[in-house]
Amino acid sequence: MDSSQQQPFIFPLKGGLILNKSNFEAAPGSALELENFEPDTTGGYRRISGYEKWSNHTVPFTTAETEPVLMSALYNNEVIAARGESIYRATDSATTLDGTITDAVTSIVLTSTAGFTTTGTVLIEDELITYTGISTNTLTGCTRGTSSTVAAAHTTGVAVYQGWTSIDSGRTAAEKYNFERLTYNNVDILLFADGANSASYWNGTAITDINSTGAPADPSVVTVFKNTLFLAGASTTPNEIVYAAPLTIDDFTATNGAGSFVIDATVTGMKVFREELYIFSASRIYKLTGNSQADFQLVSVTREIGCRNGSTIQEFAGNLVFLGPDGLRTVEGTARIGDVELSAITKPIQELFQGRTDIADFDAVVIPNKTQYRIFFNNENSTKSTTDGVICVRTQEGYEFSTTRGLQTSCTDSDEYQGDFYILHGSNDGYVYRQEKGNTFDGTTIIGRYRSPDITAGDAGIRKSFQRVIINYAPEGSVNSDLFLRYDYESPDTPRPAAYPFDSTQVVALYGTAEYGVSTYGGQTDPLIRQSVEGSGFSVALRVVDNGVSVPYSLKGFQLEFKAAARR
Repeated sequence: MDSSQQQPFIFPLKGGLILNKSNFEAAPGSALELENFEPDTTGGYRRISGYEKWSNHTVPFTTAETEPVLMSALYNNEVIAARGESIYRATDSATTLDGTITDAVTSIVLTSTAGFTTTGTVLIEDELITYTGISTNTLTGCTRGTSSTVAAAHTTGVAVYQGWTSIDSGRTAAEKYNFERLTYNNVDILLFADGANSASYWNGTAITDINSTGAPADPSVVTVFKNTLFLAGASTTPNEIVYAAPLTIDDFTATNGAGSFVIDATVTGMKVFREELYIFSASRIYKLTGNSQADFQLVSVTREIGCRNGSTIQEFAGNLVFLGPDGLRTVEGTARIGDVELSAITKPIQELFQGRTDIADFDAVVIPNKTQYRIFFNNENSTKSTTDGVICVRTQEGYEFSTTRGLQTSCTDSDEYQGDFYILHGSNDGYVYRQEKGNTFDGTTIIGRYRSPDITAGDAGIRKSFQRVIINYAPEGSVNSDLFLRYDYESPDTPRPAAYPFDSTQVVALYGTAEYGVSTYGGQTDPLIRQSVEGSGFSVALRVVDNGVSVPYSLKGFQLEFKAAARR
């Protein structure tokens, strides 16, 4: 290197989080820390969007306020949620009390009952009240202080809310619901199974149990394949898969085309993929081919690898992705007909999956427009601030990863809703949230963190005096973050400069389109921030820490400018 000349070193950001390589091996554009950023399919790393409450009211609990939401499902332009021993639909109507009431009255007069269901539950201050009817503006047949709340007196004019209405109650409490959307007899229905009750379905009017002769009593897995309902994972027959007669959901008569088969391990999940039904256990994977009872054939895919948690099985980027014993894997069809290749995709971050033993504590969801798969780890002892997860993005470079912190999920779903694509999750706090909404985690700031590998600029033996860092980024609004430089593998013997704040006001415009008195002289938007820096070392690592008040923005790349000094 010519020590008299300033040297540039440019590196775009790509590759995502890499934890299985040494600092020396990792590519400059990859990340040793990438929290609450997501790899962008167009290159770079984007600070993730937030989430907001679907309803300002918790899903009512049955016995304890600590009960998590067990299902948050999008169905026919409405949201269905399960908690404790009941299932609810979102309603979100509000009015006020028309007159003061005592803690004992069973008829409650409201200023309006518009939007309220004919039977349901309302929230008045901290009290939940169920009612059995409506007469004009009066709730009748009221039961006071339900769901372990306390009956109390309330004064005229206080708010009355109906956030969730019960559509089924008295169920045996479960751990999690597995569900499937389909059209049956020209009606859209939501099928679900929870491992503690009969499989059931909701048709928009009522919930019906699937408990006819031959149906398993408490299946945990439900799916539909070749116009046939499949149920599996019952407590007394965990290895058995039972299917109904074609085009029915309650006929399990063998002479009508129903049947069953058994695998040699407990069923953890089922998923239709490329006209075949994949059946997962914790240690094995099978697939069912054929079209009906007459030619169904069970084929072993592998007896070496299985799926730890059925909630993680998602169709993603043209594959089935699932949580195996060592991280995320894909079931990938090759060019050879009938051939299946199993591959691990999370080798770069495999350590993040180690030591996670509770198979019930995983949830996953796919965001198709971002070619993104999200898996969440929800230890029962974790808080929202400590709950973490992994984002997997299929980019032109392959699979890239980052981590999340602050997204606590007990269940997830994604689907079309009123002409748009929605991502929902239920939480341990009893709320249902919508992801990819807002710039905070429901009012809590999002802290994004990025750290580069230690960069030697091509020569680890040359000391470099760093002059400037140019940040290539794409703001989506007001940004306020800090840039940190750490030299020589963060050696305590090397001075550490203070943070360099950067924000969207530092972006200049070039000649042509600048607005006088508003823009810095220029024209087209220049996505570069030029930051003078100080310090020297044989290597440098860059850190970006979002301060929690920014809207999302993308880091695209960096240019380091330095002068070479003496060789070590």
